[in-house]
Amino acid sequence: DKLNLMTAGPRGPLLVQDVVFTDEMAHFDRERIPERVVHAKGAGNTFLVFENLLSLLHLFVTLEHKTKPVHYTNVWNWSLHNSHTSIYFHDMSPLMLVLVFQTDQGIKNLPVEEADRLASTDPDYSIRDLYNAISNGNFPSWTLYIQVMTFEQAENWQWNPFDLTKVWPHKDFPLIPVGRLVLNRNPINYFAEVEQLAFDPSNMPPGIEPSPDKMLQGRLFSYPDTHRHRLGANYLQLSVNCPYRTRVANYQRDGPMCMFDNQGGAPNYFPNSFSAPDTQLRFVESKCKVSPDVARYNSADDDNVTQVRTFFTQVLNEAERERLCQNMAGHIKGAQLFIQKRAVQNLMAVHPDYGTRIQTLLDKYNTEGKKNTIHVYTRGGASAVAAASKM
Repeated sequence: DKLNLMTAGPRGPLLVQDVVFTDEMAHFDRERIPERVVHAKGAGNTFLVFENLLSLLHLFVTLEHKTKPVHYTNVWNWSLHNSHTSIYFHDMSPLMLVLVFQTDQGIKNLPVEEADRLASTDPDYSIRDLYNAISNGNFPSWTLYIQVMTFEQAENWQWNPFDLTKVWPHKDFPLIPVGRLVLNRNPINYFAEVEQLAFDPSNMPPGIEPSPDKMLQGRLFSYPDTHRHRLGANYLQLSVNCPYRTRVANYQRDGPMCMFDNQGGAPNYFPNSFSAPDTQLRFVESKCKVSPDVARYNSADDDNVTQVRTFFTQVLNEAERERLCQNMAGHIKGAQLFIQKRAVQNLMAVHPDYGTRIQTLLDKYNTEGKKNTIHVYTRGGASAVAAASKM
């Protein structure tokens, strides 16, 4: 079953024993060599934390204890991956959090025709705009908000709160401002600071743990596995990836491109009788309950249309709806007619106007003869190759 992941319950975490998934991801991690599969370009930044975060949390959730915020910037780097789902444990009260970044610059969109032109004539248009803005001191910023949900709310919510394709309703889980991400400088050496940069969502400071979001769970394995392939087994020793104010101290030795002193004569096994550190209980992961039923759960029939319908009818304005439909139809027009029909049926389920707009644009493309290319495909169980021309 390659369609469904093996999890501990329908809303639980992934399992390492799902070799079908790990085989797929391990191969995917090695399909690209020159650059990262995702997040290929970037810039320097700072993050400012709002001082009233704890008081804001108390407005929504009663915590057992009050503790002063502790900064762990001297411990390691947290590759904050905005997957919308993470777990945060404050003292002894576990909370589910969603991390939401919202731009402080506002949103502007290019017309479809202009975007197509720039894609072919100036593909680095947005990167240059960002670079010039930072160089001129117009530092772009994004405000980070969190949404808070208790474990009890997560267990009883009407749909899986760890579904990456859905958002938590703001009226039920208000946005709480946390801080601001500011891009305040451009890379000095692009190779050293960007191309060697290795994001890893499994790098988490004490108190923050992963949720059973399936996308996040997969990336916990995929990201570091990709870096070992792309940068080598010792990618954590690179300056851009190691802790800012301390040296890497682990049990990883040798391997290609080993830097520094290979951690001297320290043992490379744990536990040992010479230099083994004591277990720090404040860093130990928390306990959580999962369903005892391990299986491949099919989530394809979860409510996949309600929030999309709300987005299309209530969030987008007319110009945005028009651009969305043009982009959708522009990507679907090259597919076989039966695939186009299937796509339109899915969009009709979201909203009749959505599907009708797409169908009208596809009819226009097809009538104008924009499908004169030959498409070759095979069907399961069939040995013959079917070709469709001028459909």
